[in-house]
Amino acid sequence: MAEAYLGIDVGTGSARAGLFDRAGQLLAAAKRPIRLWREDPNIFEQSSDDIWRAICESVREVVAKAGLRLDEVKGLGFDATCSMVVLDANARPLTVSRSGDHTRNVIVWMDHRALDQTARINATGHKVLRYVGGRISPEMETPKLLWLKEKLPETYRRAGHFFDLADFLSFRATGSVSRSVCTLTCKWTYLAHERRFDADYFRAVGLDDLAEEGFARIGTEVVDIATPLGHGLTSQAADELGLAPGTPVGASLIDAHAGGVGTAGGASASGETADPTAELAFIMGTSSCTMTLTREPTFVDGVWGPYLGAMIPGYWLLEGGQSAYGAALDYLIALHPAYPAAERAAEMAGRSVLDHLEQRALEMAGSLEAAAFLGADLTVVPEFLGNRSPEADPHARGAIAGLTLASSEESLVRLFVATLCGLCYGTRQIVEANRAKGLRLGTIVASGGAAHSALLRRLLADATGLSVALPETPEPVLLGSAMVGAVAGKAFADLRGAAANMCRAGDVLAPQTGAVADFHAAKYEAYRLLQQTERQTRAIMRPYSKP
Repeated sequence: MAEAYLGIDVGTGSARAGLFDRAGQLLAAAKRPIRLWREDPNIFEQSSDDIWRAICESVREVVAKAGLRLDEVKGLGFDATCSMVVLDANARPLTVSRSGDHTRNVIVWMDHRALDQTARINATGHKVLRYVGGRISPEMETPKLLWLKEKLPETYRRAGHFFDLADFLSFRATGSVSRSVCTLTCKWTYLAHERRFDADYFRAVGLDDLAEEGFARIGTEVVDIATPLGHGLTSQAADELGLAPGTPVGASLIDAHAGGVGTAGGASASGETADPTAELAFIMGTSSCTMTLTREPTFVDGVWGPYLGAMIPGYWLLEGGQSAYGAALDYLIALHPAYPAAERAAEMAGRSVLDHLEQRALEMAGSLEAAAFLGADLTVVPEFLGNRSPEADPHARGAIAGLTLASSEESLVRLFVATLCGLCYGTRQIVEANRAKGLRLGTIVASGGAAHSALLRRLLADATGLSVALPETPEPVLLGSAMVGAVAGKAFADLRGAAANMCRAGDVLAPQTGAVADFHAAKYEAYRLLQQTERQTRAIMRPYSKP
């Protein structure tokens, strides 16, 4: 009988499913789009019913593609963006939207509606904030809860459950209201090292009612990652997913953390088990996340954590990242006059527009190693959705220096390369913040769709001065969730055991020295100067800015 483990990943734009064997080999994958409502630059909403539909369709397709019987799927795990799902006491969707539409019951991670609430929470200076890098982010859940309480009080009052999206999925699948230590610690201010919420924090920020309720609506039972939930899949969920009732389901992960699980601590190219504290797991998507593990708690200003057991049991996690990564690149190149022509050329060649621009960059530069120089005259700070780390400034904005009236495809390619460099310098800032606190980082293990870009990996290594490794699996996020299923299904005792058997490193790219290193040192200095200028410009204009 075959033995397979299912990983289910919900990103910002799609739900995906992947089946893996016990050795971590991908057997099949499938995905479906999910709907996103955007009403102004700060409002992003989704539907939990729409997300579940996309998951069910993806799972049914992937099982059929792999040619498996239902009883050959021995366990599954979910991961998802750190979005908030609101349900009433009967587990029905409850609106989070000013539209009043109950379909729209998910506040997406990137939603920044709670900027005012975030500022007021940070002004308390509460000691709990020490565990989120000193300042909480509007991407986290307590500012969003406070917004709901103040702006949609009827929704807040009627809510029976406030779930992180990953925990909602395990609830929908098993009926268990247990929350994962990953989600609650990283996004809800749960203190995993003390196994509690701090009631004084909730009272201080205006959420005293949650404390008085004993945190019943946000989670009273918190379990370790991959803990088997309930009695596995309920009959209803199994029927909807096309799987066997009782299939083990492990406590879930945030999507970026699933990527970290799918890359950190696996076998190196030589077959030895890697030291997870010497790696920086870098997950690239709509946003980016950096995951660093330590054996003892380390506090880095502007970097979230330290969180105990929030990715790998027994280790403390430091989580950094860039709020706009793939989203920033897509947005900026689409503004260029030559973009429509490049899109048509890419379509005729049967590839994506980003792949087309990368190919054109190699043709213009002559090699990967020389491609960075194409962006020499353009400096891009792509902080269109604020600075998540290390400045923890949600009001930061993008800036570009060096624009001309050029409208050719060649000028679009130069903007493309300069934006990639800008993204890499944002990552370098996070690396330097970690290093300043004594963390020894030797390798970036990159995952996510953008990690398959040879040009981006080359720029990332050269911009940060660190080697960049690519996991052997093409789907490390899905693998991380499948590993959760493997542990829940008793194939392995814990995630470290699963990593030793299912994760392997692939190609490693070392940073260049000489003229390329000198170029990136100068370009990083220009980046920092432009970044500081944006801060100063914003301060000058603050009295005239719209609140």
